[in-house]
Amino acid sequence: MKFGTKAIHAGVEPEPTTGAIMTPIFQTSTYVQEGLGKPRQGYEYSRTKNPTRTPLESNLAALENGKHGLCFASGMSATDAVMKTLKPGDEIIACNDIYGGTYRLITKVYEPLGLKPKFVAMGDLANVEAAITSNTKLIWAETPTNPLLSIIDIAELAKVAKKHNVLLCVDNTFATPYLQNPLDLGADLVMHSATKYLGGHSDVVMGALVTSSDELHEQLAFIQNSCGAVPSPNDCFLMLRGIKTLHIRMDRHELNGKAVAEFLNNHDKVDKVYWIGLPSHKGHDIVKKQMRGFGGMVSFTLKGNSMDEAKQLMESLKVFALGESLGGVESLCTHPATMTHASIPEEEREARGLKQTLIRLSVGIEDADDLVEDLRQAIETITRVTA
Repeated sequence: MKFGTKAIHAGVEPEPTTGAIMTPIFQTSTYVQEGLGKPRQGYEYSRTKNPTRTPLESNLAALENGKHGLCFASGMSATDAVMKTLKPGDEIIACNDIYGGTYRLITKVYEPLGLKPKFVAMGDLANVEAAITSNTKLIWAETPTNPLLSIIDIAELAKVAKKHNVLLCVDNTFATPYLQNPLDLGADLVMHSATKYLGGHSDVVMGALVTSSDELHEQLAFIQNSCGAVPSPNDCFLMLRGIKTLHIRMDRHELNGKAVAEFLNNHDKVDKVYWIGLPSHKGHDIVKKQMRGFGGMVSFTLKGNSMDEAKQLMESLKVFALGESLGGVESLCTHPATMTHASIPEEEREARGLKQTLIRLSVGIEDADDLVEDLRQAIETITRVTA
């Protein structure tokens, strides 16, 4: 079954009582049992299992070519569940260009509890090898990374992880299962902030984990149930609905991303453009090997590195909305240093190449000409102000 068909049908069956083609919202906290120890179809309490969530988890597993899916109340609660598999003294190696919320969770919540993090540039796998010790239990990778769109060779990283018997989890939020399947490349676990492209309409917050390991699934399902950070039935309904158009939306995101990236790359006031579809992008060859497309995330900096000019540009946009998050049908402009990555100390951000003037765009599915024109007029306001 190909991706577009799976996105619409995998894990989903008509509701048996009425034949409803859409999975109903089972807005219930508990279920009447047939007798002591005899729950109907395994449903006892909605924190543990819900008939709207079950099809969604099955659908996500199918999209990632995995065996088990688990849904959580947010991407951070999904990440938190993975961290809860570790114990004090365990080491985690994470990529140094990482989402600020993940960095905050690791350093501000789990490091004080005894987790030992190391942040390395995973573009060179020798850095990962050098960081591994007998206490290393987890490698956490993003690819493409947020917000510099750095690329990590998942297959080669998986070989390193397996060599040292270390769990590999890949945050696949930017790529989505439409463009990349880390489990097929050797990863043990995939994490999604499903809030983003999977939901696709900026109306639901959710996280997901997918694995093919029975043992890992059992461990994470226990955490999911015990800690209770689960999504509501209504959120699961919205997510199922959003996923049905994922493949169509991702194609349009990429077409628009290409138009925006090429416009910026040829503008004389733009310094550097980060879009994995540009042949000049570091890691472009790896992208062509492990991904099926380039997506719609674009970051860039202006020449002169002026924060005032970057601010002027962002506040002059009319179609791109200034706000956090990404992956919705509407285009968004984000300033990582003060929004998504503000929790990372400035000196660390600068050392990792995340400049104060970096602007991140989530290119939506509007008309590409309107998006390019919006950027053009915003850049022209800088020219007028500085002339």
